[in-house]
Amino acid sequence: MITEDVSADDTLSARVASDAFARYAARMPKTESFDVTTGVDLQEVDNAVNQAKKEIAQRYDFKGQKAEIEYDRPHAKLRLTASDEFYLNALWNVLRERMISRKVPVKNLHREKVEPASGGSLRQEVQLTQGISPETARAIVKLIKDQKFKKVQSQIQGDAVRVSAPSRDELQEVIALLRQQDYDVELQFGNYR
Repeated sequence: MITEDVSADDTLSARVASDAFARYAARMPKTESFDVTTGVDLQEVDNAVNQAKKEIAQRYDFKGQKAEIEYDRPHAKLRLTASDEFYLNALWNVLRERMISRKVPVKNLHREKVEPASGGSLRQEVQLTQGISPETARAIVKLIKDQKFKKVQSQIQGDAVRVSAPSRDELQEVIALLRQQDYDVELQFGNYR
């Protein structure tokens, strides 16, 4: 009989504690947040590369010319190889058009220096940016702090920046501000809570 009273008391005290926490949480302002990230959909890049290869194989101006696109998905990079600089640029334009049609942000494709390859041809690597660089993340955080938004917090989390505030309106202002800036990548805003 004593154990029944103790368990009833434990249940009652747990319910009281739960109600107290619920009242406390209701008084606390809710914090909204979103993440600033960047990246490309690697499957869409694969589709765009395949489409570009088909187009190059069918185009008359590429007949008899060396024009190749290699996609290294694990390392997120492309390698373009062509017989001369004119065809290398033409190859890039075809690839870029396919990327745009597949909604891959072209701003996240960074062309490296043109290098000589075997047989007198030229080679160029294209890096696919996945994640915000530490320098860009620091610049984003600094910009948000310099604007002196009320109660807006920003912090770097790996290759993303988390922005939080009690008001969704302030978060919308931050997004509008970041869209006006020109960084070396296309910013994406996700995990909006």
